[in-house]
Amino acid sequence: MAWIPVTHNDEQEMLKVIGVSSINALFEDIPPSFRLKEWKIPEGLSEIDAYQHLSALSQRNKVGCVSFIGGGFYDHYIPAVVDYLSQRGEFSTAYTPYQPECAQGTLQAIYEYQTALCRLTDMDVANASLYDGGTALFEAIMLAVRVTGKRKIRIIPGLNPIYEQMIRTHSANLDLELEYGQNPEGCACVVGATPDFFGNLHDFTEIAQKCHSAGALMIIQFYPIALGLMKTPGEMGADIAVGEGQSLGLPLGFGGPYLGLFTARKEYIRKMPGRICAMTVDKQGNRGFVLTLQAREQHIRREKAMSNVCSNQALCALRALIYLCEVGKHGLIEIAHDCYCKTEYLKNKLTEFVSIINSKPTFNEFVVRLPISAEKVIQKIKQEGVFPGIPLKSLFEHCKQQVPCKDLEDNIYGKEGDLLIAVTEKRTLKELDMLVELIRKNIS
Repeated sequence: MAWIPVTHNDEQEMLKVIGVSSINALFEDIPPSFRLKEWKIPEGLSEIDAYQHLSALSQRNKVGCVSFIGGGFYDHYIPAVVDYLSQRGEFSTAYTPYQPECAQGTLQAIYEYQTALCRLTDMDVANASLYDGGTALFEAIMLAVRVTGKRKIRIIPGLNPIYEQMIRTHSANLDLELEYGQNPEGCACVVGATPDFFGNLHDFTEIAQKCHSAGALMIIQFYPIALGLMKTPGEMGADIAVGEGQSLGLPLGFGGPYLGLFTARKEYIRKMPGRICAMTVDKQGNRGFVLTLQAREQHIRREKAMSNVCSNQALCALRALIYLCEVGKHGLIEIAHDCYCKTEYLKNKLTEFVSIINSKPTFNEFVVRLPISAEKVIQKIKQEGVFPGIPLKSLFEHCKQQVPCKDLEDNIYGKEGDLLIAVTEKRTLKELDMLVELIRKNIS
């Protein structure tokens, strides 16, 4: 394909349309220290020299650290079979299952993933996955808007602030009203998270009943590992249940690729975004799998599409399926129980000298209020190869710069000493005791 460069006149015309005087003015929001002053490309290296250079750079990475960082993404154990099976060529080289006769393996995996997700959440239907938890939540809100015809969205305080930023970004040019509270009157939906961003567990059964009486939908954002112990979205009466699937066999990866879990009640299946895989039979009566109800703008007229979601995270969904099959129902209960018990152990140890400010029972995350800056404590402790958690004050200040957030303004969390700590089944008692001593030592 020939490369057609932009002429000077083309450039000037585009700058005029967007209302800036020059290319430099276009990028003036980027701090000068981050702008490239000149190209400094060294001479090429031989293969062995390049390998040695890159190996030396990799030694600067800090590996083998103990992580108590959560905030929606967690350091869970991944069984070896997840890597082995998901990296087989039959899966890793398959692009997209447009030709069902050539992609029965991939289609069956998607179908089994949907089935496993419905069983996990006690919901009726699931799609073939979305990009991540925040995307899934926005798509759930848009489904509620399509179903009810209403434009007002109410968010119960405690939602992940990252997800809230994503919702506000996606809806910036849409005629939607985002408010805080749990009153469903006049709303398309009420959105609640359990556990919430601070680890608090909630039962939304009563709110879901009020939603149904008011003609609104109840959207529950869930943490899949917690469903090993807590009430499921389906049991609470959710109309739509979404979550982040990273904890189901996906490693932490600087923000992705991750996995958006999306489930709903059966009556909303034709309003769901993305792909849905179904089982059928051929002329000979043999079982087969196909993509069905693909309400994406690639397949139908744009004005009829449920969303502009381009694809699903098929390999990530496959890993989640393998993980759920490997651990099984009783294994998931054991993992959730392990997370809960270790969290309670750490909370009891820390309450000897700092305050736990959660007002409700928690799952594997909680907030401690230190007598000094949480940021300073983290900087000291991480020198020991331990990452003790997330400093809430700096996180909330960043979020408030991005979007106006009453939840962040009024919440009891977010003081200078507030530290969000997450505990998974990977953390040993020795590591928990070590964190206790490191915090005690560095707040003295």
